[in-house]
Amino acid sequence: MTTDKHKLLKEVFGHPDFRPGQEQAMDALLSGRDILAVMPTGAGKSVCYQLPALMREGITLVVSPLISLMQDQSLALAQNGVSAAFINSTLSTEEFYHTLRMAEQGAYKLLFVAPERLETESFRRFALNSPISMITVDEAHCVSQWGQDFRPSYLKIADFIASLPYRPVIGAFTATATDRVRSDIKEKLCLNDPAEIVTGFDRPNLFFEVMQVEKRNKPAALTELLDRFRDRSGIIYCATRRQTEEVLTLCRANNIDSAMYHAGMSDADRYNSQQDFIYDRVRVMAATNAFGMGIDKSNVGFVIHYSMPKSPEAYYQEAGRAGRDGTAADCVLLYSPSDVNTALYFIEHTEGEGLTSEELHRFKRQERARLDAMVEYCTRTGCLREYLLGYFGEQCHECSGCSNCRGEFTDIDITDAAQRIISCIFRLSQRRLRFGINMVCAILKGGRDRRILEMDLNTLSTYGIMSDYKRKELKVIIDSLTRDGYIARSDDEYRLLSITEKGHNAVVDREKITMRVRADKYVPEKAAAPVKAAADFDSELFDRLRNLRYELAKERRVPAYIIFSNAALEDMARRKPVTRQEFLQVNGVGEMKLTMYGEEFIGAISEYQRKKSESEEQR
Repeated sequence: MTTDKHKLLKEVFGHPDFRPGQEQAMDALLSGRDILAVMPTGAGKSVCYQLPALMREGITLVVSPLISLMQDQSLALAQNGVSAAFINSTLSTEEFYHTLRMAEQGAYKLLFVAPERLETESFRRFALNSPISMITVDEAHCVSQWGQDFRPSYLKIADFIASLPYRPVIGAFTATATDRVRSDIKEKLCLNDPAEIVTGFDRPNLFFEVMQVEKRNKPAALTELLDRFRDRSGIIYCATRRQTEEVLTLCRANNIDSAMYHAGMSDADRYNSQQDFIYDRVRVMAATNAFGMGIDKSNVGFVIHYSMPKSPEAYYQEAGRAGRDGTAADCVLLYSPSDVNTALYFIEHTEGEGLTSEELHRFKRQERARLDAMVEYCTRTGCLREYLLGYFGEQCHECSGCSNCRGEFTDIDITDAAQRIISCIFRLSQRRLRFGINMVCAILKGGRDRRILEMDLNTLSTYGIMSDYKRKELKVIIDSLTRDGYIARSDDEYRLLSITEKGHNAVVDREKITMRVRADKYVPEKAAAPVKAAADFDSELFDRLRNLRYELAKERRVPAYIIFSNAALEDMARRKPVTRQEFLQVNGVGEMKLTMYGEEFIGAISEYQRKKSESEEQR
């Protein structure tokens, strides 16, 4: 095989040029240097280690956390003419040993393996007697206790590497990692002076939208969104198993081919649901966050979060599963204040496997801080993209699309309400009492809860002074005052409210306090659909090519996106190639794809062009 990386990139993967960061990562690995690459979903991380694996002697091990990732990538490599295999729990004992024997004989350039397998005696024997030239750790943030998907099995990777007769080059890859998580990855994987490649987190093809919706109105809002996205494949993330089942029922009631995925299902049922989604037998997947990491399905056109996730890291990773092929996609979050309580419940019931009690306490405190950051995202009125990028330490120079930048806002005067709320918190502090938002709202509304009466809180001068407000309105105002620094929340599980110096001065000085809201008050009934640019390709031809892809996928029993991504089809509908040489110019078409599918697609394009020309002549 050629050692020309540019030639290999086109011949094997069908890409004419490297994406940002790819060549830098490859050159470091090819020179024998460890790397830590932080690249957003869809940025082409897999090519960064797959191409060097083809150019290096020996075999490359790819440590991967989920079965679906291994199967997807092994299949995609096979479609590109690259020998690869995987080892995980789906293999029978016979299949497992057969794969190991083939790997020992040099049949594969890449071998995908679950981290738990590294500890088995049979795999260690294989590793000790095989020419392992490179080890890739995918989803490397799983090694960090401060990451959103910590997996104790990842802590054993460094021990496995140390047990080898010679140390291979190590590549660690992740889509989202804060500075602290990056430091943890380098330490826990024992990376040796790694080259750090951080390409930026922006995904310009994604449109971000937050709809503030009361819990009881979420089904109607979701129905509206599904109608908006009726021609696309998508994922709906839910907070609980019960919610997942309710969303599936709603989808099917709207005649949408759909499936569900959550940890309460049997392995077989989860596998079947996942296969139905990957092979486009269903259009929509309703799932908990147990689904998705490592799913390489490139034609996901939307991701809807039915409930708020617990951190910006989790949200950005899950939302980033839309538009992996670079085509336009939508990421919509349906937010209700009740989502916060659900997220807090999961945080407080975290067992913290492998953590000491002190480490678990610190971990929960950090998780609550992440939750605060997520609430800030959901309730802010500024640019959503700017906030997400800023969270990861990156500047947003221009928003390519978010609902806040497209929406209309107005400032309303909340001085009187703010003073009453701050005064209530102050009166409580005089009695040496602090409460969370629910109790403060209950006091302000004049609630008759047993606890209020037992503690004589109904004797406060601020008791019932906001009885004409809805509880939801009070929470929105308190969230705004917290966001603007007039009120603070404790960082423990109780989230107790207190007055800041800024809040105290605002009351004393009778400062005017405003809150920025959407022009249609607190809850937009219908968020404006994103303005999309006119397609620069022939959409009718694209639909025909998509139908051809679907038929070929059924015939060959592979996922449609494995044959060609939506982006490749769009490029065909733009270029309209009718010769083999022209077809090779399409982004995503390499020599193997030309051989396997060129005749069918060139024929379809030629036929379309002929009929279109005849139609125009008849006019």
